[in-house]
Amino acid sequence: MPVDGAGMMPGPAVDDSARPVRPREETPSIALGVQADDQTLEPAPMSDETRKRAQSVLVVICTRGGEFLLLKRTRPAGFWQSVTGSLALGESPRHAAAREVFEETGLRVGGALIDLRHSNLFPIIQAWRKRYAPNVCFNREYWFALVLETRRFIRLDPREHTEYRWLSAHPALALATSRTNRDAIRGLAGIPW
Repeated sequence: MPVDGAGMMPGPAVDDSARPVRPREETPSIALGVQADDQTLEPAPMSDETRKRAQSVLVVICTRGGEFLLLKRTRPAGFWQSVTGSLALGESPRHAAAREVFEETGLRVGGALIDLRHSNLFPIIQAWRKRYAPNVCFNREYWFALVLETRRFIRLDPREHTEYRWLSAHPALALATSRTNRDAIRGLAGIPW
C-alpha cells in the first residue's frame, strides 16, 4: 500500500467540518462513566429474520499523524476495537462501514472511506454465536480505513462503548483485542508482521 511522508496511507479528507477539533492534550482517554446493566445487554431470542449476518466490517480510523482510534466495548469486559459491525440484510460492506462509523463515532464519512480490499474469515467467539443462525461458526470481515487530518471528538453510544482512545500504532496494537484488528492497524501503519 502506498504511504505518505508520515507513513500513513493517503486518502480523501472527511467532511467533518461541523465537528469540533480537540487539542491532543485534552483527549488522551475519554470515559463515559457508564455501568453496563447485564440484563439490558442480553439479546432476546432471535428469529431467522432478526439473526445477524455472518458478514461484518472492520473500519480502522486513524489520523495522518499516525494515531489510531480504539473503542472499549461494554461487553465483553476489557474488549478494545476499531469500529465494527454486521451487515444488515441486503446491505453492501461499504454501506455497512459508513453506517457503523456514524453509529459508533458520530463521524460522517462522505466519500472518504477507503476500501482496503481485504477480508478475513474467522471463528465467531462462543459468547456471540447465539446471535447467529444455528451452526454458524465463522464470520467474513471486510476491512476499511478512514484517514482523518486530525483527531476528532467521538460521540459514543453508551449501550455499545464506554470509552475511546487515540493511540500511536504500537500502543494501539497492544490494546486492540482482536487479531484481525491488530493486523489491519499493523498494515496501515506499515509495521511488518
